[in-house]
Amino acid sequence: MNISGVDLTLCLAVVALGAFVQGSVGFGINLIVAPVIAVLVPNAVPGALVLLSLPLTITMVVREHEHIDGRGVGWTMVGRLPGAAIGAAIVVMVAPDTLTAVIGVAILVAVGLSILHPRMPVTPVTASAAGLAAGILGTAAAVDGPPLALLYQNYRSEAIRATLATCFVLGTLMSAGALIIAGELRLEQLIFTIELLTALGVGLLASIWGARHLHGRSLRPAVLTFAAIAGATAAIRGLA
Repeated sequence: MNISGVDLTLCLAVVALGAFVQGSVGFGINLIVAPVIAVLVPNAVPGALVLLSLPLTITMVVREHEHIDGRGVGWTMVGRLPGAAIGAAIVVMVAPDTLTAVIGVAILVAVGLSILHPRMPVTPVTASAAGLAAGILGTAAAVDGPPLALLYQNYRSEAIRATLATCFVLGTLMSAGALIIAGELRLEQLIFTIELLTALGVGLLASIWGARHLHGRSLRPAVLTFAAIAGATAAIRGLA
């Protein structure tokens, strides 16, 4: 991957920060990590990031499986499958710099949706549409959370965490499969993912304290501001 020591240190730090935020308030890891790594190590995306949060989401599914909205997950996966294929096609067709710009724009769109919070009921149509969007964004840019978070924003926190985690686990496997078929999930990307797992663990351990002392509402503006700045930087860097 030709990563300098400084860039690797920055990647580890941002993954630890993202895991801390995700474990503390339930969202944020992809918004924080994806645009930064897209700028620092463009050859690592999206393959290295697709599997990064899998240990976290599997743990959440096991812990809170009784709160899963199974019907919603099923309809979401109906849209996720073709979305993953479209996302993989985007990765194949665009150059790494262009993909960096795509990720930056995807982050900015995600931040905008997170701020606007449009209300929508969970129906087969809306769930499939959210799954399609999550499949495209998750496979091409490793950012699949915002469409699903918007879909379930009015549910109880336990149902949100459990259902989204289930969607992420199944969706990640679909996205990884699509990237493998397209030849865009390479060994060096997987090795880079493994290198980042230590930082992920450190952030999750720190989030035990964060979950007790921080509140999602108070931390949300800072996370969205950081994500917006990082996304704009990635978009400008890629276009330039």
